[in-house]
Order: sequence, then C-alpha cells, then structure tokens
Amino acid sequence: MTKYRNPLPTVDVVLLMEGGVVLIERKNPPLGWALPGGFVDEGESYERAAIRECKEETGLDASLTEQFYTYSAPGRDPRFHTATTIYLAKAEGEPVGGDDAAQARIWPLDALPPLCFDHLRIIEDVRRYLATGVRPGVANP
Repeated sequence: MTKYRNPLPTVDVVLLMEGGVVLIERKNPPLGWALPGGFVDEGESYERAAIRECKEETGLDASLTEQFYTYSAPGRDPRFHTATTIYLAKAEGEPVGGDDAAQARIWPLDALPPLCFDHLRIIEDVRRYLATGVRPGVANP
C-alpha cells in the first residue's frame, strides 16, 4: 500500500471588526498571536471549519464574506506542511479566548503584535486587497 504524504488542510479567518482584526493568543506551540483558525475535520467543508474555529477560539459567530486566497508554502507552519484557505469575515460582539486560544482581542491594523506562521503576510495581503481590489498573485514557493 502506498503511503501518501500530503499537506494538511487548514483554514484561517481574517475577522474584521470595528477597531481592527481579531487575533488569538495561542496556548500551544508555536506560541504567539495568530488569526483564528485550525485544521479541517474529515467530512467537514472548509467554510464550516472556518465558522467552527472562529466560534471555538473567539466565541464569535462569524459571517463569512468571501474566500480570499490559499497559502501553501511548505515552510509556513514550522510543525508540518499545511495549506490554509483564508476567509474574510465579520462578526458582532466582544471576542473571548476559548479552546486552544488563551485570549482573543481586536488589534488595530496599524499596531499588530508579532504574529505566528505567515499571518502578517496574510493580513498585509488583505489590507492591500481592501485598498486596491487586487488579490495576491501566485505565492512564491
């Protein structure tokens, strides 16, 4: 039997709210701040996974507005190769950390903390898209 070694599918959500973007402080390595998100479960759509992860990590009911882009560079996650599909979303309420998030809060887009993974690049790409309407091109390997 052939053993396949494929990237693991994940989703991350750029949850834009009044005052900025919602980030979570991770409880597990790699430690630091990140977009809410996680692994897609077997039998789960990417959209459902994005909504579930937002609820689990921020307590907010996210309303997805669009699928943004997929980032798949092999080194984007130091633990293993993942491919993440990014969703833009909105929500109402106050974020509260839950599940594997120590805390969740809204950060101004011009005053972000150091971020895990490639999440700063993702947020910068989203900011550029919101300002110009231009999506990222093919990611560099």
